[in-house]
Amino acid sequence: MLDLVKGIDAADRYPVDVEALIIDYSRNVWPGDPVLEIVSEELEGFEGALVPVREKGGWLIISNSAARDGRRRFTVAHEVGHYLLHRHLLPPDGIRCKADSVGRAAGQDIEKEADEFAATLLMPSHDLRRQIDPKAKPTLDELGALADRYGVSLTAAVLRWLRHTERRSVMVVSTEGFALWGRSSEAAFKTGRYFKTSGEPLEIPATSGAAQPHLVDECRAGIAHPAGVWFDEEVEEFTVHAAAFDQAITLLHLGEARPRWSMPVEEVEPDVVDRFASLKRIR
Repeated sequence: MLDLVKGIDAADRYPVDVEALIIDYSRNVWPGDPVLEIVSEELEGFEGALVPVREKGGWLIISNSAARDGRRRFTVAHEVGHYLLHRHLLPPDGIRCKADSVGRAAGQDIEKEADEFAATLLMPSHDLRRQIDPKAKPTLDELGALADRYGVSLTAAVLRWLRHTERRSVMVVSTEGFALWGRSSEAAFKTGRYFKTSGEPLEIPATSGAAQPHLVDECRAGIAHPAGVWFDEEVEEFTVHAAAFDQAITLLHLGEARPRWSMPVEEVEPDVVDRFASLKRIR
């Protein structure tokens, strides 16, 4: 829809103006149940919210004013996903989304769907593939340019790229020498290359760039590690040390390998795009 309205190569196609889009769209499609306003406030314990405004017959979207612009844009798009897909399923007081439920592509059920919707709206697959070939091995600087194009955080851009790449690549976010969480491309996951961060704290390798903040230039240019550092095979590491958040964002590129297993074939059921396409029939 946005390609048709804006033009796929239009200068103002990206970043998507999520706030203007949903206010205009909801008023035209659901005039009796629209998004009335989008506000940014200081929030304690959650990153965003979708709240019903019963007396006015509509909804309020709230994002955390403490977050950076790219993070706030994704949060608003996440709440828009809840509005479009889930508002008829929510409790009477709406939904409040914690920070770890927004943008990590790891939530459950409706949080995961809202994340998928937000990523697809802001960083559509067809444009992402035009910017970076699925077979390419981008640096974090190149993925940072992608983040700038879409007006999102570097983390969001890397996660989206991992969904589309054909390479074996792994992302890990760490702090003070320990991994907070990680994500793998499908090709990497199939060969057993991933980080388990749900149990005991996982220490990152002491000789990695992520564990050595003073290696700023080397981390950006890329560090080639022999087998035995990150995994039992050679790895090329790109790391950005985000001092403001006391975190390191690391992208690991691995070579080709045969998968250890194949992903199970699941029953075909409507995905987020299918559900969005049927929304006009809901009143």
